[in-house]
Amino acid sequence: MQDITHQNFEAELVNASLAQPVLLDIWAEWCGPCKALGPVLEKLEVDYAGRFKLVKLDADAEPEIAQQLSQMFGVRSIPFCVLFKGGQPADGFVGALPEAEVKKFLDKHVPSADEQAAQEDMLEAEELLAEGDSDAAIDRLQAAVATNPANETARFDYLRALLTAGRVDDARKAFDPVAGSMAPDARLVAAGHWLAAMEAAPALRPRDTLAGALEANKRDFDARFELAQSHFAKSEFTEAMDQLLEIVMRDKAWKDGLARKTYVAILEMMSKPPQKAKADAAAPKGTLEVAGKMATAPGDPVVDAYRRKLSMALF
Repeated sequence: MQDITHQNFEAELVNASLAQPVLLDIWAEWCGPCKALGPVLEKLEVDYAGRFKLVKLDADAEPEIAQQLSQMFGVRSIPFCVLFKGGQPADGFVGALPEAEVKKFLDKHVPSADEQAAQEDMLEAEELLAEGDSDAAIDRLQAAVATNPANETARFDYLRALLTAGRVDDARKAFDPVAGSMAPDARLVAAGHWLAAMEAAPALRPRDTLAGALEANKRDFDARFELAQSHFAKSEFTEAMDQLLEIVMRDKAWKDGLARKTYVAILEMMSKPPQKAKADAAAPKGTLEVAGKMATAPGDPVVDAYRRKLSMALF
């Protein structure tokens, strides 16, 4: 059990909530309901087996933190519990709730055991990919998808790893369950375009034949799209976008915007995922930051440049 103070607030609460949900129990020695709630929270922390972290804050010892959180939620009494996720206070409850009610509260925010297992597989996969062990990473991602088929991030990471490794048939099997989604995730749509390019690649005309066709007729959009698909299938992303941009500049609506959609898909495949929130390490000494600050990843200059090119072509 960790006691939160002004000194460890950032490390043990804000930063810790980047890795897992953290439940802050604000209590006081004189508060009878606080003493009734405490053992319930401690039992649930054990029952949930690491899916959330429980910390405590003595309202009399740390009034500044308690008051700031109370004002944020419009609460004037204790016990008062605040759940932190991603460096931010996300939700809370007041009073010595029975165990069943606390569990309902936690289950709104804390990952299930299956979701936790899938998340661990994804983290292991990231490490394996960084080490160059793509086969082992793919196995971990496959396990994450099998554990939670609705986890779109896991499925996208799995698809990208399979396509990067050239395992087209396996990628098709992974993509088919979401191919007809009514509200598809943009990342999965992008992976579908990359998969389509790889599946089309064996039947595409040779590049020199396509280049000859374009030399004779720059508006031969079928040939130009074939050339773009050839580059896309080989992960030659900028070369593919150069050809697609030529189509967009001349005919934005060609084949129901297929060139634009494929161009956007390539940008999506090239884009880095958003970083997790983190606490502001540059906050002036002695100040209290209840909420963490969102970290913005530095933009990829190539991706940014090609986004501008598309915007200029469209508008």
